[in-house]
Amino acid sequence: MAAWLRSGDGRITLTLHIQPGAKRSDIAGEHGDALRIRLAAPPVDGKANAALVDFLAARLGVPKAAITLLHGQTSRRKVLEVRGVLSDPLRRLLGDPGAGSDGSAT
Repeated sequence: MAAWLRSGDGRITLTLHIQPGAKRSDIAGEHGDALRIRLAAPPVDGKANAALVDFLAARLGVPKAAITLLHGQTSRRKVLEVRGVLSDPLRRLLGDPGAGSDGSAT
């Protein structure tokens, strides 16, 4: 499993390096021991954090309320906890179409 992803007890913990103000939101590979995510939102008034939660909820197929920012409220490096991911989180994050919550293609 990737260094930036830890799982256990029905939860996953993600270590992320965020690049706000990008043209579009997407996964941009690894940055050391973190997953790099580009966000279209600016780093102003919590907009990038809100966009990050929206992006991850959509990618992982969980409600936004299932995602908690543990560390890095104002930093580019963030640690988040996600509850209720039903299928392989690595495949879902990286956009594998065969990683739907019921195991079928989405």
